[in-house]
Amino acid sequence: MFKKILVANRSEIACRIIRACKEMDIKTVAVYSEADSSALHVQLADEAVYIGPPPALQSYLNMDAIIKAAKTTKSEAIHPGYGFLAENHEFNQKVKDAGLIFIGPNPVPMKLLGSKVASRVAMIKAGVPVIPGMKSSSKDFAEFEKTANEMGYPVLIKASAGGGGKGMRVVHKKEELKSAVEAAMRESLSAFGSDEVYLEKYIESPRHVEFQVAADNFGNVVYLFERECSIQRRHQKIIEETPSPVMTPELQKKMGETAIKVIKTANYNNIGTVEFLVDKNRNFYFLEVNARIQVEHPVTEMTTGVDLAKLQIHIASGEKLPFRQEDLRQNGHAIECRIYAEDAYSNFMPSSGKILYLKVPLGSGVRYDSGIYQGAEVPVFYDPVLAKLIVWGADREEARKKMLLALKENVILGVKTSIGFMLKCLEHPEFIRGNTFTNFIEKNIKIEKDAEGKLLNYAFLGSAMHHNDNKKNSKTFTAASGEMPTPWQTIGSWEICTGRQIGKGN
Repeated sequence: MFKKILVANRSEIACRIIRACKEMDIKTVAVYSEADSSALHVQLADEAVYIGPPPALQSYLNMDAIIKAAKTTKSEAIHPGYGFLAENHEFNQKVKDAGLIFIGPNPVPMKLLGSKVASRVAMIKAGVPVIPGMKSSSKDFAEFEKTANEMGYPVLIKASAGGGGKGMRVVHKKEELKSAVEAAMRESLSAFGSDEVYLEKYIESPRHVEFQVAADNFGNVVYLFERECSIQRRHQKIIEETPSPVMTPELQKKMGETAIKVIKTANYNNIGTVEFLVDKNRNFYFLEVNARIQVEHPVTEMTTGVDLAKLQIHIASGEKLPFRQEDLRQNGHAIECRIYAEDAYSNFMPSSGKILYLKVPLGSGVRYDSGIYQGAEVPVFYDPVLAKLIVWGADREEARKKMLLALKENVILGVKTSIGFMLKCLEHPEFIRGNTFTNFIEKNIKIEKDAEGKLLNYAFLGSAMHHNDNKKNSKTFTAASGEMPTPWQTIGSWEICTGRQIGKGN
């Protein structure tokens, strides 16, 4: 087993990995940019190494600086977390060439799966169901037009080199195709350094269902069941749960075995996630493999009892999987909400600033994976996720109600957050019924704007929940009213004191 691991990431996932290492008696090294000098992950690690200025390209994406930090601190392995360099096969190879262990898959399968086009072709050859579309990326608009005409609209343009919704465009009309392709190429180049995009058939109102997999270096592969990730804004997940409301034992077995087939086709090792789209007839199609630990991994941990961060480390150190497929079981239901620093009133734009007050929800079956603390700075340079709130219940409805309570107890002052928006999602009748499709927000939200286009308020159709920050009259908030109290109303009695009053002992 490793004695020291460098964590090449920041915020909540770095904290999550550091805590796992501490439980395994493994020393940890954090890396940090100038903007993160007082960040929580820096405080938690045994050692910390400065790697550059705030922009990610000069710090968290600086391969040479990270490898140098690992060598200087005599670390034996590097854990990339998710995002940044986690799925960069060149970094993976550099780590290996430096005589270090990359805690993740080998570079070759990572390179294959890092290209959506190449992985699609490989899976088609292996007989894995794949959404119809182009078998290679192209810069020839005529090829996009020909494929779109053959498949019929709507179609989906995707970046070959990345994910997270970047470079993705849905096109409903032929007249919109050219501008959409050009915009997708520009965004892909900016986000991933590659302007390669491709086109596939757009499946309307699907579910986004992914399977957690684990593979050791001895040919053993298992799936740890599914996660439903359909509640998304701007093609990025905000609420995840397991089991999926659409799942049956037969479908789960078929999709799980297909996920294993995908992993074996790619000769993949360590943990990863195979993502699928499921249509209204329960047909499923391969999307991609995330060759890393997922943001939403805690819901799997809560329902299986398997610590995925520790499992990654055990596999990377050369150990066999400690269980077989028949040993794995799901217990109860888990839901995760990603707590973002963002403003739903400005198209979910990131919010930055200082955390002035933080109240963490507590209770049985409640977990809070966080990268923040009261007084922490939220910089503008990185992904706006602050924390992940995860709950477990005996069934879906118990978990949903527990999440509602936990969200209301989670108070964060100083930056705008997504908490109120997610409450509306969870209280919506369609969510309660399990009708969670990737267009859930677009289908169920009503937006009101003024004559100048400024967002006034939003309301979820079919729900009593309504939000309007422009209300001038104060009112009493109760559980029966269906509205979320403001953070100031949840922290107890308070008053504003002047410096003179404080000096008098008040």
